[in-house]
Amino acid sequence: MNRRPSKPRRPAGELGQLRIIAGQWRSRRLQFADGPGLRPTPDRVRETLFNWLAPHIEGARVLDLFSGSGALFFEALSRGAERGLALDSNPEAVGWLRRNLATLGGEASGQVLQADALAYLNGTPTESFDLVFLDPPFHRDLLAPACARLEEGGWLAARAWIYTESETAPSALPMPAGWRLHREKQAGQVHYALWQRGA
Repeated sequence: MNRRPSKPRRPAGELGQLRIIAGQWRSRRLQFADGPGLRPTPDRVRETLFNWLAPHIEGARVLDLFSGSGALFFEALSRGAERGLALDSNPEAVGWLRRNLATLGGEASGQVLQADALAYLNGTPTESFDLVFLDPPFHRDLLAPACARLEEGGWLAARAWIYTESETAPSALPMPAGWRLHREKQAGQVHYALWQRGA
């Protein structure tokens, strides 16, 4: 989602653009609705993340809880994830996510829902996920509650991978017991990290 304070807003009504880096939809460009501080995860950060995930992405069940532009969601499906679910509470963002999924022909493997992520996680999962993307809006105390609900609600596979973006260093995040920090880096003011459950 990347609702960050770093870059100035585009003019009202202007669309953002992202590029899929690799996989079946490599180099495809997608538009998304701009919002306050919303930016897709930069190419170099996505490339680093998916290098980390390379042995684990094929056939994975993916959950993108604060999808925004859908950069991580579409990249995962492009690189061979079996299926993915993207959530966002913004109806305009959801409209573009659905439009882009249809444009790519990914509706058999991907689903987009308009929903509040924390409220959704209060429900009962119908499956467990192998990979979860957590890039919530900053400074709204959403990351720790989302992690807790993922762990407590049965949403995660036994050795699931969880990717986080935050304004706080990973070592300072109150993550669930049993989650191991696998890799971390920083890009500007943004800390990004990959965790593994049950490792």
